[in-house]
Amino acid sequence: MQLVWAIAHATWDLLLDASVYILFGLVVGGLLRMLLSPSSVARHLGKGRFLPVFKAALLGVPLPLCSCGVLPAAASLRRQGANRGATTAFLVSTPESGVDSIAITYALLDPILTVARPVAAFASAVGAGIAQNLLHAREKEVEIAPDLACPVDGCCNGIDCPPDKHQHHHGLGERLFKGMRYAFTDLWGDLAGWFWVGMVLAGIITVLVPNELMASHLGGGLGSMALMLVVGIPLYICATASTPVAAALIVKGVSPGAALVFLLVGPATNVTSLTVLVKILGKRGAAIYLVSIALFAVIAGLLVDAIYLGLGIQAAAVVGEASEIIPDALQWAGAVLLIALSVRPIGRWLRSKLPAKRDHAHDACCDHEGHEAPAGGCHGGGCCESHAPPAPAPVSTCGCHGGCCGSHAAEPTPRCGCHGRSPGSEHEAS
Repeated sequence: MQLVWAIAHATWDLLLDASVYILFGLVVGGLLRMLLSPSSVARHLGKGRFLPVFKAALLGVPLPLCSCGVLPAAASLRRQGANRGATTAFLVSTPESGVDSIAITYALLDPILTVARPVAAFASAVGAGIAQNLLHAREKEVEIAPDLACPVDGCCNGIDCPPDKHQHHHGLGERLFKGMRYAFTDLWGDLAGWFWVGMVLAGIITVLVPNELMASHLGGGLGSMALMLVVGIPLYICATASTPVAAALIVKGVSPGAALVFLLVGPATNVTSLTVLVKILGKRGAAIYLVSIALFAVIAGLLVDAIYLGLGIQAAAVVGEASEIIPDALQWAGAVLLIALSVRPIGRWLRSKLPAKRDHAHDACCDHEGHEAPAGGCHGGGCCESHAPPAPAPVSTCGCHGGCCGSHAAEPTPRCGCHGRSPGSEHEAS
């Protein structure tokens, strides 16, 4: 029982550290949804195996997101048309570097590591992204479906406009609300289940792995880098928090190259993020992501050690506790809010993992013996309670939500599409 309590306590501590960054990442994902149309993301980050990777890696270097906070933003880019390599590059460069971590690196370490850290993050992101694209079959160009979820409200003169043009008719507040609703419902709904699995696993590792392991048996060279990989990959630590740890290790005699390996793999990987990465990139993509980060981190570490050796200088570090950027009250508020936001997604996720009952709750919508599926498909939850399609909507199903197709109220539900044509034309019953 004491072990269970220790794991729960460690998991809660990790949640306190991560919650605000995750919420910030969700906000970034919502802003990306609001500011970047699916067509623009697909145009810049979707076509090609190389240029989108460079763009995504460059985009991620200055963003102050940790390995958990970057997940919603990357998932948003992926869902809007970014290819697998560009998504991987963003996932690597963003947590490994950031304006905050660069600043604290300069404060606690030295100028060489301050420059080497973002450069290595960019290089490893590009390498991982290109490897992702080359080792997967070329992705088909997916036609981005118009987003018809927001009300038209008569703004398009009776025509359902394409989303790029449609956005110009809505105010900033309305588009911001839509982006945040997308982030905290759709996006977090996709990530919440695996995130909490990873948090519990991270708590178990935190309890079972001794703290002394990071500071012992690190004599420098390739062996210490390999040990840094073993310790850093499953560990949850953000780029800013990893910097004072690296400074302490350097003071104790760890080579700057081995410290750089920890600075790269620690923030970029952890048990929590790896479980969600399987959701975003697939099992093969997550494996390529992990191997690429480890390989490029070791290469960067060896190069940095060679630079220090060639210049004949000693790595300098200032040991000290980095000041807590986020107040305790805000951490608690973030953790409570994240738990509240997770209740419904976790319930849906758990139900999806449970075996379906054979009585009256089929996902196949009553296609079992004795229950014939309605012609219109499933309508409503469970097993189609009424076994009948819903009453026809008073307006068309063409994508309009008030305003543009008001003249259709008295007509049967048309299947016309109503995109780019005036209402009332070509609406004969098919």
